[in-house]
Amino acid sequence: MDLIWYFGQALTLKIEQEFTQSSERVKSLDLHPTQPWILTGLYSGAVCIWNYHTQTMEKSFKVTESPVRSAKFIARKHWIVTGSDDKFIRVYNYETAEVVKEFEAHSDYIRGVFVHPTLPCVLSSSDDMLIKMWDWEKGWLCTQTFEGHSHYVMQVVFNPEDTRIFASASLDATAKIWNLSSPAPVATLTGHSKGLNCVDFFLRDDKLYLLSGSDDFTVKVWDYETKSCIQTLEGHAHNVTSCCVHPQLPVIITTSEDKTIRLWDSTTYRLENTLDYGLGRVWAVGCKQGSSQVAFGCDNGTTMLKVVLVDARPTSNS
Repeated sequence: MDLIWYFGQALTLKIEQEFTQSSERVKSLDLHPTQPWILTGLYSGAVCIWNYHTQTMEKSFKVTESPVRSAKFIARKHWIVTGSDDKFIRVYNYETAEVVKEFEAHSDYIRGVFVHPTLPCVLSSSDDMLIKMWDWEKGWLCTQTFEGHSHYVMQVVFNPEDTRIFASASLDATAKIWNLSSPAPVATLTGHSKGLNCVDFFLRDDKLYLLSGSDDFTVKVWDYETKSCIQTLEGHAHNVTSCCVHPQLPVIITTSEDKTIRLWDSTTYRLENTLDYGLGRVWAVGCKQGSSQVAFGCDNGTTMLKVVLVDARPTSNS
């Protein structure tokens, strides 16, 4: 049995499947910070909110005839924001289902929308190679355009230690670091042999790291301070589509078009588990602070797992 040493204890992962819902291809998902809701963005052009406690659908919106590649909660406003292949950003009130705002945001497909944790703004990334910042307190005015990538920009993630800083992943095979106040990148991370689909920050022992997942089938771990690659995770047999670190555990989570979810020890970088729930290619992962639950969006639906560490020592019969 593979063990994870956590605060001096020998532990092993316990994984329970808590919720599964069949649907059309899920390209994006997000977990509500306080409600038991999963927001899914579908290739069919719809978004759905699923309640994973009651195992029922709370809401469904037909957004567009084009794929919705990204949908996120803006919980403090009771909104959801979507980005789709028709180049539009749309904002809905999820209580009333009314459209708050819709506008053409890019000149090509929108790959992602990303909500700032405190500021009244959303970043969007696109196949037009741009990242844009939209301020909803200024009528969704574009207050900054970030230029520097030479191919589609697939994802953006904010630095948890300094939310003025964000990272981006692009099919130009680089990750870039940006400051909200400047239109040009402040650093570029190179090392992958093919395009990047995903990026995420994580903290370990008060030190900041960056993950990047690529069409070269690998995930790289970067020392954020030195911008150097310190580890390459190899094992996936197809493009890596999403990556994150479990919010409570020293576990890196990666997904792939090889139809698997892989869990890695974020200290030793050893592969701990390979999971395949028969839902086809896995496109997206979602988790939230303070929760052991992790959700995955796949070709044929959504599944949610509870991932916890349990004592690995044998129990005494005496």
